[in-house]
Amino acid sequence: MKRRLLIWELGGFLWTGAAGTLLHFLYGWSGGSTWAAALSPVSESVWEHMKLLFVPLFLFTIAQLCLMGRTESNLLAVRGVSALTGLVLIPVLYYTYTGALGLHLLWADIAIFFLADLVLFWLDYRLLSRGRCFAGWQQLLGAAALWALAFCFVWCSFRPPALPLWQEPDRAVQVSGR
Repeated sequence: MKRRLLIWELGGFLWTGAAGTLLHFLYGWSGGSTWAAALSPVSESVWEHMKLLFVPLFLFTIAQLCLMGRTESNLLAVRGVSALTGLVLIPVLYYTYTGALGLHLLWADIAIFFLADLVLFWLDYRLLSRGRCFAGWQQLLGAAALWALAFCFVWCSFRPPALPLWQEPDRAVQVSGR
């Protein structure tokens, strides 16, 4: 059972990394279409880079639910926790290193994405294999968190708040007064 779970989690890590990388270019490849804006980044903001992690993860979660069925009855609660953890890591690490260095580096941004992906699926595996979060309310909360995040990523693609998280890095630095 743990071997099957490990294969699923490794597959999820690889899928999310590969699909997130391809999504980075989808909006440009589509000629700026509306449907692509809902799924892929429309700018270089930190929020849009968080979308690179979430969209493939969300699609993988749907596939995993359909294909695994009830074998992992705590999947939604655990995936909600691990998704939030991975998503929070991206802005925390990005703003920490850019604040310390005063600039952002492409290789570091890419490394942060893959590190968040790795931590997400590592935590996912640990929580699933330990059998945590089985209560019905936890499953409902996990599902609600995933769907709320999906809504927020789509909504904020078309109506981004005027906050640094939703602005491109150079613009965010100008707004903050640096």
